Amino acid sequence: MPEKVYIAIEGAIGVGKTTLARLIRDEFDAELLLEVFEENPFLSDFYTDRERYAFQTQIFFLLSRYRHQQQVVPATLQRGQLISDYTFAKDRLFAHLNLKDDELEMYERVHAILAEKVTLPNLIVYLKADTDTLMKRIAFRDRTYEREMDRDYMEAVRMAYERFFADYDRVPVLPIDTNRLDFVHNPQDLAQVVGRIKSALEKGTYQRPLPRIGPALDEADQAVFMEGRRRLSDFQRWHLALDKEKGFLTDLYFNFLCLTEEVGELGAELKQVWAAQDRQYKRVGNRREAQDRALQEQAPHLREELADCLAYILKLANYTGVDLEEAYLEKMKTNVGRNWR
Repeated sequence: MPEKVYIAIEGAIGVGKTTLARLIRDEFDAELLLEVFEENPFLSDFYTDRERYAFQTQIFFLLSRYRHQQQVVPATLQRGQLISDYTFAKDRLFAHLNLKDDELEMYERVHAILAEKVTLPNLIVYLKADTDTLMKRIAFRDRTYEREMDRDYMEAVRMAYERFFADYDRVPVLPIDTNRLDFVHNPQDLAQVVGRIKSALEKGTYQRPLPRIGPALDEADQAVFMEGRRRLSDFQRWHLALDKEKGFLTDLYFNFLCLTEEVGELGAELKQVWAAQDRQYKRVGNRREAQDRALQEQAPHLREELADCLAYILKLANYTGVDLEEAYLEKMKTNVGRNWR
């Protein structure tokens, strides 16, 4: 773990960056660097007429964020730890979303000069949520200058973040899906987030415990399963216990047929993505964005079907006596040395 921890929390508007920063500051004994959007005199006008006020809004944010980075970050890290609810890098993300032509070219020149002098964080915590969730959170906090924000813009912001962090490699990024988390009111959810951050900073192994299934696991197994770093073998052991606890049929061929059924259901969901992608392409005219939007629509169903497929693969490994993790690593060692045409 770094001697002086500098964590930056990122994500789309309304995802909970500032809230999380405030909640975890004591856990890391850190000072806060919070972005003050209200200081931007163009922001309210921007949400009303984005094309007209985009350049003024973006340049103000760029210079304001740079001033914060230069004055606050080095001085704070001299004293101790720092948690910020934004990164300097995200300014460029919004610039490419809102500016074009000569304005974007001018912005890029200024940004290139300033970015060289900015201290990078040790870790970026990237909070994710779907667009409907973001719109609900924005409406709940009811900031005056956000009341004119429309859903299409929020969708564009969310997708811009997805594309940005898909390729970002200057700092380690920890993505956290917040759609099903309530770290404000649920201490277990907050503990899960803190644990994942600590693990990412190499402070130790902190994982959310898997659900207990009764007395099927002995005390030693429970200790490994609930507290230690879980591996594929731990999940295989858990499925053995689950089969015994629930009285599931453990016939090899029956479970293989169940796996093929789940693969078929996954295929049906991907077929829905395919159709939705075609509809979105006609609307947005960009295949990458069309696929991203289509996948987001089907994400809950895809999650379920992929989880079901994995469960049956783990069960089949149990019934055939295969250590799946060991088999996977051996196969990947072979694949690393292979050449594909």
